Amino acid sequence: MERVTIIGGGLAGSECALQLAARGVPVTLVEQRPIAQSPAHHTDRFAELVCSNSLKATRSDSAAGLLKQELDAMGCRLLGIARECAVPAGGALAVDRDRFSAAVTEAVEREEFITVDRREATELPEGYVVVAAGPLCSEALFQSLAERVGGDHLSFFDAAAPIVEADSLDRSVIFEQSRYEDEGTGDYLNCPMDKAEYEAFYEALVAADRVISRDFEQRDLFQACQPVEEIARKGVDALRFGALKPVGLVDPRTGHRPWAAVQLRAENAERTAYNLVGFQTNLTWGEQARVFRLIPGLADATFSRYGVMHRNSFVDAPRVLDASFAIPGATIRLAGQITGTEGYVEAIASGLFAAVNTYADLTGKQRLTLPRTSAFGALVSYATNPETKPYQPMHVNFGIFPPLEGKRRSKRDRYAAYAARARADLREELSKRGELFEELNLAALDEAATDGAAE
Repeated sequence: MERVTIIGGGLAGSECALQLAARGVPVTLVEQRPIAQSPAHHTDRFAELVCSNSLKATRSDSAAGLLKQELDAMGCRLLGIARECAVPAGGALAVDRDRFSAAVTEAVEREEFITVDRREATELPEGYVVVAAGPLCSEALFQSLAERVGGDHLSFFDAAAPIVEADSLDRSVIFEQSRYEDEGTGDYLNCPMDKAEYEAFYEALVAADRVISRDFEQRDLFQACQPVEEIARKGVDALRFGALKPVGLVDPRTGHRPWAAVQLRAENAERTAYNLVGFQTNLTWGEQARVFRLIPGLADATFSRYGVMHRNSFVDAPRVLDASFAIPGATIRLAGQITGTEGYVEAIASGLFAAVNTYADLTGKQRLTLPRTSAFGALVSYATNPETKPYQPMHVNFGIFPPLEGKRRSKRDRYAAYAARARADLREELSKRGELFEELNLAALDEAATDGAAE
């Protein structure tokens, strides 16, 4: 079978390579690290997570949870690895990022049908290609891609949160508690603030020096990773009703809900390091140390990684890609955040989707079209619909699903109905397309439906 070149060893590229290899397709996986390092990466391993370590909610009636169930049904590889590397995160799937990337790297390197080529790709090769270089791909490669698609490319800014060492935290102030009962107990550490502490922190945050000094407009920012200081500029209470909301928390020192609270989520199974949830930032490293140590419990915090901000790029997908994320008339397909789809699990899904449809092209089979009512099908439809103007990065959410028939009494009921319809429609479609998959796990959709009914 003809060899496929995959450019980029992130989440999308790794999933795509493993899926094609499982189908007997020879793959060359081109990864520029460590030859050329991006501003956000720290290792040369595959599927390195550069922002949060959370893969979002697992609830069967949430859009993020539904997407995971769809991927389980289609035999996703990286989700299984993620669960093996999970750390406590309440109702979310979070991973030890080092163990996860190491495990994915091992899986890729032991696969006989995958050849790893460590070099910087500066142009698009001939033949079947999947560009999964991510939004941090080299300027030369992105320029080559932009010239090929003939459309305008767009840009936005992305940010990552800092990580602190566990033994530097003041546990006489910080307490363990999840915000909601169904998120487990003690999966998060909480730094409680009274009103005076919060206002002092707020004033220091909005006045702090930034790496990129200008104020950002909403269209410039990657919505899921807006810098904490940019959110704060919207008003003194913006953070207190966002990432620092104290809902569901009780400070054991006072017996009352704090005015605000900063949550810390474990980075690894040993809980030796924690990231500051919602604290993506553009502050200089010196200012991060000064301002974030104003948070109660972090006065002596040791930062194992400071937050960073970098420029990302993506193509204008609705005008340059078809419904399979391919360039029309070419053997080039895109996957991951370079398509403008947002989120870790969404990137994994796009890698699987690219593999299935590239395999279909190689074997002369009909391409897979996911139902618009499914989680990833709704995202693909949004991202490739020419009527989507202007195109901005989007993650899976029920707001992009086709409307339901009839009314629902509550948001919970509405979300459960979206999920039930998605599972039924996807099951029907996949049951007809077994020739594209090594093994379908349609029972995952049945189990998910049962779980959803019980919640």
